[in-house]
Amino acid sequence: MGRISNTIALARVSWKVLRKDRELLVLPILSFVTSIVVLVLLWLPTLSAIDTSGLAGESEDPGAVLIIVGVISAMAMSIISVFFNGALVAGAHERLSGGDPTVRSALGRALSRLSGLLPWAIITGTVGLILQAARERAGWLGRFVVNMVGMAWQTATFLVVPAIVIDDLGAVDGLKSSASLLKRTWGENIAARVGFGLLGLVAMIPAVVVLMATGALGGAALVVGIILAVAYVALVVVVLTALNAVFQTALYLYATTGSVPTGFDDSNLQASFSIR
Repeated sequence: MGRISNTIALARVSWKVLRKDRELLVLPILSFVTSIVVLVLLWLPTLSAIDTSGLAGESEDPGAVLIIVGVISAMAMSIISVFFNGALVAGAHERLSGGDPTVRSALGRALSRLSGLLPWAIITGTVGLILQAARERAGWLGRFVVNMVGMAWQTATFLVVPAIVIDDLGAVDGLKSSASLLKRTWGENIAARVGFGLLGLVAMIPAVVVLMATGALGGAALVVGIILAVAYVALVVVVLTALNAVFQTALYLYATTGSVPTGFDDSNLQASFSIR
């Protein structure tokens, strides 16, 4: 519990840092909008073609087409997610290094690291597809094992994007760097995930309260409640995404340089990255 509480304390400090650059919250929103646009561009023509031309009666197998488009969609989502995460890390790094980041500067830094971010997005997207396929074909015990493997993968790769963006490493070298740091920080990586998960659950309570209250009233009140709850949940996701990027960046900087980033308390970071 000490590690988790320390993670929550660091999240508070991350929020203080993020408040100086609230425009960075635009990046998760851009990521979401880009994802929706790409999915519409991929699936609308595909589903329309299957429906109008009747691929089932032709040589093409509609099931195969859907699988191919599904794989392409998964890769596209991975690329978008990794790129905008890289932009968030770039913005956080600029602030933690004493600069004053903007959305343009963060996106520009991410674009300059595309040679590392793009291969990493493909790697992590492929691993995700493999794990999902294994999960769908396994029994309950198999799914448990696959989930454990997935958790181990996410923990081992926690600092890959900061390694690529900050130190201009390639995808493979970034993975090696993250794995190397994991040897002495695995507990803190897991605590970070649990801590931010708990923060997310607590932050969702107001949305649940609103839904319960408006649900009891019914009618138009329920509709308004749903709209407010969805908007609030979206805001929470945006903020937590940005906080996680600041947190990742601060931990990576401290772990690799030993110096405390601007705005972070020395004792908290030393506690989070205790060397064994």
